Amino acid sequence: MIPPVIGVFLIYYSLSSITADQRSQISSTILQAHPLPILISFVFGVMSHLSRAYRWKYQLNPLGYHPKFINLIGSVLVNYLSNLGIPRSGDVLRVTVISAYEKIPFSKGVGTVISERVIDLVIMLLLVFSAIYMGGDWVKAELNSSSRLLMSFCIIMVLVVAIMVFPFLINSDRFPFLALIKSFFINIYKGILSIGSVSNAYAFWAHTIFIWVMYIMMFWVIQFSLPLSATLGLEVILVGFVAGGLSIAVTNGGIGLYPLAVAAVLNHYGMSYEMALAYGWIAWSTQTIMILTFGGLSFAFLPVVNRKK
Repeated sequence: MIPPVIGVFLIYYSLSSITADQRSQISSTILQAHPLPILISFVFGVMSHLSRAYRWKYQLNPLGYHPKFINLIGSVLVNYLSNLGIPRSGDVLRVTVISAYEKIPFSKGVGTVISERVIDLVIMLLLVFSAIYMGGDWVKAELNSSSRLLMSFCIIMVLVVAIMVFPFLINSDRFPFLALIKSFFINIYKGILSIGSVSNAYAFWAHTIFIWVMYIMMFWVIQFSLPLSATLGLEVILVGFVAGGLSIAVTNGGIGLYPLAVAAVLNHYGMSYEMALAYGWIAWSTQTIMILTFGGLSFAFLPVVNRKK
């Protein structure tokens, strides 16, 4: 419950800390934004999720499972929708859905998702380091003030290591009642190792690159919906994208924090605060509406598509 409360508070803070004229200007900017770039951003987001779903099959195939694409994409979209309510709950729900409809053992499904998240984490860290390098001392100072980010990273690393080591510490001969637990975690480990035996490595990594390019393009194209005097450079886009991405780890889907984080970056690089905050709200709203729309449709139609099962 804490992340949503933080998000709501930040929405209140962001609106109450500015004047009525500024709120009116931000609202006017959002309402007058050109819809075509926003629609293109929406499409980029959909394409990234389709690619993520299709890439998942390359991890499941070596384990002996060949799920339908409709179930893969539905599971991925349900994942993101669930994360808007409870952080990281979507990963569990995603595996639960695919396990129910495709008879894939839950533990093996969890392993594939963990390996996927490790890849996401590595790519995000590379982007963070790139943003630090390109953004200079200002970015370094902002990151140094975020103890929550460092703590989250450390917790994730400890959990990943624990999951990989724990199965091998259980002696099922000495403790027979722990055999099921050991088997469960070993299946998770097999799912993680599926990354090393994907059915088409070139396609898998091509999809991985495509997914993250689409994420960045979603953020980049929003600028063309606003009356900006100049196109934003690579440094501004990268630092802004990273700031928004990190905010998603703090509050559910970045609610409240995402627009503020993006506005802080764009304002630092010379954009008016009103325009920068409007940019953040448009970018966040576009991806959130996309997830609510297609995630909700997945919840509704997956049972219908699989009714014979």
